[in-house]
Amino acid sequence: MKKLGIVMMLTMLIVASSFAPKMNAVHETKIEADIVDLAISQDFLTTLVAAVKAGDLVGTLKGDGPFTVFAPTNDAFAKLPAGTVENLLKPENKAQLVKILTYHVVPGKVMSSDLKNGQMAKTVEGSSIKVTLMDGKAMINNATVTAADIEADNGVVHVIDTVIMPPM
Repeated sequence: MKKLGIVMMLTMLIVASSFAPKMNAVHETKIEADIVDLAISQDFLTTLVAAVKAGDLVGTLKGDGPFTVFAPTNDAFAKLPAGTVENLLKPENKAQLVKILTYHVVPGKVMSSDLKNGQMAKTVEGSSIKVTLMDGKAMINNATVTAADIEADNGVVHVIDTVIMPPM
């Protein structure tokens, strides 16, 4: 279940990134594809897709779900310290990569209208993320939601501008 959640999360993240050109834009879009295929089709989610593949989460994220994925864009991954992404993609760091990816996935379908200020949501990874709503923006931990409510066949994707890290 945990592996499936990670795969689904990554897929959603990839899909969501394709809809992220405008900060804080809300898209109520239904895509006729699963989360992974959506992500694969978007140039700005290639890092997420590579991570999902390296974490062996593709099959999980192509599963039934539903999943809510907070998908970081390529630019979000680029904010990490130099060498971080390359190190996480190494086979010997797969467990850490999966932990990070599954932290971006919440079981169930959570639309932006379901989010509440101060809400804590348990992730597939096992830890919780915090929702903050202010000035018309939604924050997930320290990441801003730049595009919301992108529906896939197996869940929903919200694009974020920062990779969020689980407690280590």
